Formats: sequence, C-alpha cells, structure tokens
Amino acid sequence: MTMLVPMYVHPAVDRAAWQALAASAPLLYGVVLNVDDGPGAAPDPAFVAAARELRAAGVPVLGYTDTDYGRRPAREVARDFERHRDWYGTDGFFLDQVAPDAAGLRHYRRLTRAARSRGGRTVVLNPGVHPAPGYASLGDLLITFEGDWDSYRAAPAAPKWTRDLPPGRFCHLVHGVPRGLCRLAGRTAELRGAGVHCAVPGHNPNPWSALPPALRKDS
Repeated sequence: MTMLVPMYVHPAVDRAAWQALAASAPLLYGVVLNVDDGPGAAPDPAFVAAARELRAAGVPVLGYTDTDYGRRPAREVARDFERHRDWYGTDGFFLDQVAPDAAGLRHYRRLTRAARSRGGRTVVLNPGVHPAPGYASLGDLLITFEGDWDSYRAAPAAPKWTRDLPPGRFCHLVHGVPRGLCRLAGRTAELRGAGVHCAVPGHNPNPWSALPPALRKDS
C-alpha cells in the first residue's frame, strides 16, 4: 500500500512534519499541498520551499483545488491549476468536493482535461464516496471514502464495478482513528480494495493538520 497525505498545516508551523514527508518518499503516492483552500492569492515562500524539498526527494506534489461539487466555474478551477503549477511546481492536482453523480461527468471531464493541459501528470478526484462509474475514466485516483473512523467501520461494501479496476486506482481517507488503530485502518482499506490510503487520529475542522502516525519514527 501507499499513502496519499493531505498536509494541511503551514510549513512554518510544523517544519518537522514536512521534513518527515520528504524522508518517507518510498511510502508515498503523493502529498496534497493546500495553501489557502487552493494556491492562495500570491506565492507563499514557505510552501515554495516545502514543495521543492518534496519534489527533490521524489514525492509527487498535488495542488489542492476546491470544485464545490461542480458549482465552481471551470475557469476559476483552471486558474488554480495554473497558479499551483507556476508558483509551486506541482506535479498534479487534487480536485476536492467532486460531485459524485453521473450528471457531473461532462463538467469533470472538462476539468480533468484542463488539469492535464496545465501539466497535471497526476489528477486525483475526491467525491469522498463511490461516484458514478464513469468517473473512473477521468482521474488517476478516486477518493471513494473520506470521513471518520466510526463511519468507515459502518461503510457499505464497494460497488461491483470497482472490482474491474486495480486497487491502486482507489484511496480511502480516514480521520478520527484511535491512535493505536491507524495501521489497522490501512489494512482495512486494502481489504476493501483501496491500494492508497491515509489514516490520522485528528478530528474536524482540520483533521489533516498533523503527520500520519504511520510516518512517525516513533510509531
């Protein structure tokens, strides 16, 4: 298994966490870089340096972009892609709050094409649930679960269409995991057909503000 880590903490606040990510390169699918619910209004030197360090270590850096479940205009999303690319040298893009229904496929096909045309070698779509099957043909990775540990344990089985794709195309993001059970959450993701995951003990409003325990040297 590999890990996709949303690292939603400023490098100046937790420099050690960003350094630990660079040191964990072989374990990582990528790191989501989120300056301010997107690339921000201007380049942030601390994030520029952190992204450079990750790329030098061989860790793909994915720029966070909120799509607001299809309500955000495509031109605004494309502008985020361009800023992530130009300011932080991102390798790809993480599209958050993706609408999961089939009616949104045309819009998200347009967005993924815009991402590819702006240097997105890796495009991750995060509906947070299993979407309509057509979404599997758009991105490289689908987040088919994002939520807390209690919800994860009670989540229904994956739909049959997911069995036709390799586990490396699916990811589960689980927060609120009891600290001693984060590795169990990773094994659970694997058993449920997701070859990529991230499990953290943090809770809302920002559970992704600390390094996953699996990447800590003292874990």
